[in-house]
Amino acid sequence: MAMNSLKDIYLDQLQDIWSANTQSMAVVNELGRAAQDKDLSEALIDGANGINDGINEIAKLCSDHGIAPNAEHCKGMEGLVKEARAHGLSDEITDADVRDAAIIPQYQRMVHYALAGYGTLVAFANRLGLDGDAAVLQKCLDHTYDGDRRMTEIAMKGGVNKDAA
Repeated sequence: MAMNSLKDIYLDQLQDIWSANTQSMAVVNELGRAAQDKDLSEALIDGANGINDGINEIAKLCSDHGIAPNAEHCKGMEGLVKEARAHGLSDEITDADVRDAAIIPQYQRMVHYALAGYGTLVAFANRLGLDGDAAVLQKCLDHTYDGDRRMTEIAMKGGVNKDAA
């Protein structure tokens, strides 16, 4: 697609976040199954469910704009997913507490990509006067922030990092 306007960039970025979410959902589920800590496992499973909700919302927005959501492949998330598998699911991590501590930053790196994507999309939608889109994207952004805060709380106030020390 030619990038001749903010609307063109907006549509491209919708496809990018759909691809990013689609790629990250599988590894987030894997991380959730690998986590020993109950709170961490539940947060990851909830995160995967939230990612799925985002995928569905983005697909609807793409459809409303007459584009296919899967026309873009997000290479940034591809790398983050590869890193999450290498550093959160590696067979070389033999201590379950250490694995749990390693999972958190891998998840948060993927979440931070989504935060940047959703934040940008909200700004673009607002600038373009796409109020309905902006409201949907703001909801996705808010849920993503909630998941990030929850993960930080598990790392800081929960026992995950303490148990791995």
